[in-house]
Amino acid sequence: MKRSSWILAALIAMLWPAAPSNAQTTKGAVVFENHCASCHGNPSAATPAPEVLSLWKLSPEAIYASVIKAPHTSSLSGVADADLREVAFYLGGRRVDIAKITDAKLMPNPCPGNSPLGELSSKPLWNGWGNDVSNARFQSAKGAGLTADHVPNLKLKWAFGFPGAEEVYGQPTVAGGRVFLGVDTGAVYSIDAESGCVYWSYQADAGVRTAISIGNVKGKGATKYGVYFGDIRANVYMLDASTGKEIWKVKVEDHPVAKITGAPMLYEDRLYVPVSSQEERAAGWSTVYPCCTFRGSVVALDANSGHTLWKTYPVQDPAKPTTKNSNGVQQYGPNGGAIWNTPTIDAKNHAIYVGTGDAYTKPISRNTDAIMALDMKTGKIMWSIQDTEADAWISGCGGEIKSENCLPPSEIGPDYDFGASPILRTLPNGHRILVAGQKSGMVWGHDPDREGTVVWKAQLVKKLALGMITFGGAADDQNAYFGLRTGGVAAVRMDTGEQKWFTPIPPPPGPGPKGETAAITAIPGAIFSGGWDGMLRAFSTEDGHLLWEYNMIRDYDTVNHVPAKGGSMAAPGPTVAGGMLFVGSGYVFGAGTPGNALLVFAAQ
Repeated sequence: MKRSSWILAALIAMLWPAAPSNAQTTKGAVVFENHCASCHGNPSAATPAPEVLSLWKLSPEAIYASVIKAPHTSSLSGVADADLREVAFYLGGRRVDIAKITDAKLMPNPCPGNSPLGELSSKPLWNGWGNDVSNARFQSAKGAGLTADHVPNLKLKWAFGFPGAEEVYGQPTVAGGRVFLGVDTGAVYSIDAESGCVYWSYQADAGVRTAISIGNVKGKGATKYGVYFGDIRANVYMLDASTGKEIWKVKVEDHPVAKITGAPMLYEDRLYVPVSSQEERAAGWSTVYPCCTFRGSVVALDANSGHTLWKTYPVQDPAKPTTKNSNGVQQYGPNGGAIWNTPTIDAKNHAIYVGTGDAYTKPISRNTDAIMALDMKTGKIMWSIQDTEADAWISGCGGEIKSENCLPPSEIGPDYDFGASPILRTLPNGHRILVAGQKSGMVWGHDPDREGTVVWKAQLVKKLALGMITFGGAADDQNAYFGLRTGGVAAVRMDTGEQKWFTPIPPPPGPGPKGETAAITAIPGAIFSGGWDGMLRAFSTEDGHLLWEYNMIRDYDTVNHVPAKGGSMAAPGPTVAGGMLFVGSGYVFGAGTPGNALLVFAAQ
């Protein structure tokens, strides 16, 4: 093994946490509440200290450096160093000093040379979240190079380990013979699709959970293609696809807890960016958080320059002061309407379709829990259909931290966001349908050519409940397919909303999250679904029978010699291109199984 790989192994051992957690857990929030909230954000504090929102703007290194020196050394003397690092992780969006181990230059398997990408159309392609502007998450027979008959013969071809990662919560993009993928460390990698050798890496400011889009670039010297993505601190990036060199970086939302969860949609010369936030959790985990001022948005950027062309907030009225809690912390409304799904493009109607999240507190905007159409050129709201009214919800209410930001139990909404991208399809009869899966377990069929009129609705679970359909389905020309947190996958006819079939998946024994909340992926004759249980499965689109399954929770010998384990899947789905299945394995969100592996399968 090369000297660089020994150095990498030593750094990983020092910096990788012994007990994996993630920024979605309450560990850092609880430590902050117990040891920091009495000063930061407390109007009655004896000693003035920066308020809590300002801390979210700092890097994890800056936060950690502050808490290990005066005046914190005395007030935090009994707090373990590991807990201080959890606070920095919680506020900073990635682990302290993680960039020391993520660089591809430390890996022993660099690709020989770094020739520019050829024409993208010359090789199989899975581009962005949904593979095309319809967000159908469907790969054609030609693009897939894989048939339903091949699926039972899928075998692991190679595995790649991401140093320091606990969640592979990006999604593999395949273009020009390369795989582009970001992870929770903030590192983005370009990897050879055939062999797993690594071309380059780039370190973003915070974790990267969006899929990556790739497209042509104009007027940027030798740069022919750009790759575009966002991070969980609301930064959007464009890199040179061949070299990983940063071309531009812009912050699309100044709110301290804003983040990019859904992948930006690249169409023609514009990048449409959905903006979400951490506020729904920050407010519920804190007694000093000034709840709530965040509003979701879509931001249109010039793809070449990063210049903002327009910005539209579903919640159109800015938040205003309402009351103060018992600590004297100001509270606000209206708020919410986060957009954490990839926008869908309708070139015919010159429209962009998005699903919105709930409100956090009252008053509640009519554009929350809605399917919306925005004018592609101006961002003007063309129409909005609210599929769930009066939904105000904050995470963590009733948990370990008793936050006054939480509504009374009788007023807490069901949390029925649209986390999944709307799917735009043309039916065999020529009519078009916009299919939207909602967290409740309901699927809605909207008519995009009649201002979003509801054509049908299908309830895929016996009882509507939180998180039944989270990150979305896939569709061919007949049916849409969805995974359910209750355990199972279902097919819905897109012309009528009738359930065609349902295949239950028995839950694994013991505690922990269960079911299928990750996005579904489709090829002709088969769909792929990853579960909280770490199982990757394929089902027939004809009748839902199981074609293949693979348990990802194991250790892997990786092509880059980074220790790697597989884990849960609950957000991004697999991608398929050129006869291979690409899977990011590892998702936590409080109770899942962490992982740091990219797994690539091919039929043998």
